Amino acid sequence: MAELLTLSVRERTEKGKGFCRRMRTQNLIPGIYYNKSGQNIPVQVEMLPLTKLFNKLGSSRVFHLQIDADGKTDSLPSLIWDLKYDPLKSTPIHVDFYGVDLDQEIKVDVRVVVEGKAKGIIQGGTLEVFRDNLEVICKPLNVPEKIVIDVTDIEIGVNLHIAEIKLPEGVRAIFEDNFAVVGVVAAEAEEEKPAAGK
Repeated sequence: MAELLTLSVRERTEKGKGFCRRMRTQNLIPGIYYNKSGQNIPVQVEMLPLTKLFNKLGSSRVFHLQIDADGKTDSLPSLIWDLKYDPLKSTPIHVDFYGVDLDQEIKVDVRVVVEGKAKGIIQGGTLEVFRDNLEVICKPLNVPEKIVIDVTDIEIGVNLHIAEIKLPEGVRAIFEDNFAVVGVVAAEAEEEKPAAGK
């Protein structure tokens, strides 16, 4: 198992929009750490390490959140649960960290990646990815970086459903209906879509 990455943050004692705006001018992002136990710690984090970590791990991979508070440092397994951006500047303006228990399962969304060239494409069809992400349940350290789906054997008119997707050990998909994840549609069907909407 790869060693977890670490992100250092400091407890934030001051609150309010004015203070948070001043923080951002110093490339510091306000945030909150919270967990199931109701623990809630306002924090501040440097923008560059935060964005680097998020670009590498996204919102579903675990890392060590190192919190400096009251003269002591705690290292807590966490997720970046939510990262809000300035709509004009596209820079982070607030982050929520969520503390996890490494022995308890969590629900997360994991991105879908397709591999291979489907038989249906060679036959003239078009590959459709119906779900970009899948909701799964597993222990935090078992969360996969991505769910890879081999589409090589999919022919025209065939869909691969969630129940057929092979997931890594210890990972289960969450679903009520056995929905299609990827499939190959006939080119004629694609052409007919605009006409059907008239």
